[in-house]
Amino acid sequence: MRILFLGDVVGRAARRAVVEQIPQWRTAYALDFVIINGENAAGGHGITADIANAFLKAGVDVVTTGNHAWDQSDIIDYIADEPRLLRPSNYPQGTVGQGAGLFKTQVGGEEKHVLVVNVMGQLFMESLDDPFAAINRELAICPLREMADAIVIDFHAEASSEKMAMGHFCDGRVSLVIGTHTHIPTADAQILPFGTAYQTDAGMCGDYDSVIGMEKDEPLQRFATKIRSGRMAAAQGEPSLCGVIVETDDETGLANSIMPIRFGGRLISSLPPSGLSKDDTTG
Repeated sequence: MRILFLGDVVGRAARRAVVEQIPQWRTAYALDFVIINGENAAGGHGITADIANAFLKAGVDVVTTGNHAWDQSDIIDYIADEPRLLRPSNYPQGTVGQGAGLFKTQVGGEEKHVLVVNVMGQLFMESLDDPFAAINRELAICPLREMADAIVIDFHAEASSEKMAMGHFCDGRVSLVIGTHTHIPTADAQILPFGTAYQTDAGMCGDYDSVIGMEKDEPLQRFATKIRSGRMAAAQGEPSLCGVIVETDDETGLANSIMPIRFGGRLISSLPPSGLSKDDTTG
């Protein structure tokens, strides 16, 4: 199975680029499943129902979120009825929405199942329940190869140490552990010793002539003077789309390969050739 994951989408320009590229990439790279983190899609501040619907219409299978999940007022009613929009699974019991879902897809005419789990870290983040315990609960309910043909964990966290610990915690039990939230693509795409693909942060889909996707003036003033002069706004220059493509083994559900994706904007491009094969990837 071939799975695309794209990191945090920040602002209008990035949204448009994602909606334009996803249908093309689904064909060019024979993608079987597409996941994006959309928690900054509404100008850097959450996601709206209309934006989520646009992603799903473009061919995204699942949208994950994080600490900005609730920034937009209309999302609470929407997430209650749309299982393809996830919020972190370690929110307290009773929080609206779902933190994980088992989704169907067609691979070579055969129905396959992908478990997607969205979880948020604890270090330097708002206090939520234990993410490691939350992952254990989800994997106990839906183990790899027993109920799911592939499992993807979006770990929305600040600390690289916590993300790497989660990768090793899940190694051999899931297909991919991918970090989000810090908006900078890390150079550590790899397959861990027991077969799980891993990257500390997918990076953002946004304008990198910015401060993690936001126009530079306001964050620069805050850092330099400690004075807030207004609300931060998403930068609207040409975006770079960042993430990974992972190919899983049909028998084990573990990763055969992982290929970082960087497309457009200021970052050096890294795209697999059409008709991606294992020889073109890391693993």
